[in-house]
Amino acid sequence: MNIIIRQECPNDYPKIRQCNSEAFGTEAEANLIDRLRNSGIPLISLVAEINDNVVGHILFSPVVLENDNSKVSIAGLGPMAVLPEYQRKGIGAMLIEKGFEHCKKIGYDAVVVLGHPDYYPRFRFTPSMRYGIKSDYDVPEEVFMIKELREGALINCHGTIKYHELFKSL
Repeated sequence: MNIIIRQECPNDYPKIRQCNSEAFGTEAEANLIDRLRNSGIPLISLVAEINDNVVGHILFSPVVLENDNSKVSIAGLGPMAVLPEYQRKGIGAMLIEKGFEHCKKIGYDAVVVLGHPDYYPRFRFTPSMRYGIKSDYDVPEEVFMIKELREGALINCHGTIKYHELFKSL
């Protein structure tokens, strides 16, 4: 199985929409991606492709660390989706790792994720409260995690992560 991870292009939009709708069982994430894309904010949007078919997608968008005086630059991971028939084959992991590379290249210092506490620690995500950083969403501490992309980037950081206002539509 030859898997290609690459940046999205406009021809991928319907396939990305389908991938997210099937993976999540709802249109909410697909609608969010469309709205974020149309908002003009800088996004990292990657697809996993097998035989010219989009089988996975991951999105990174900028977040803000409020109540903090540091100049740390943080991206939010999500949504991430893999078509159900391709799950548990390492495609999500490939998307995440390639996404980290893109985030580093752009200059992000860290990535946050609101996700499953048994999945994301394998990518060296840790609960963000260890750094004094919390989510602006009311979620259990163990599901809101952060990963440094630049060692020491989060030293002396603290505050609340705010996602783009469009995330409130989920």
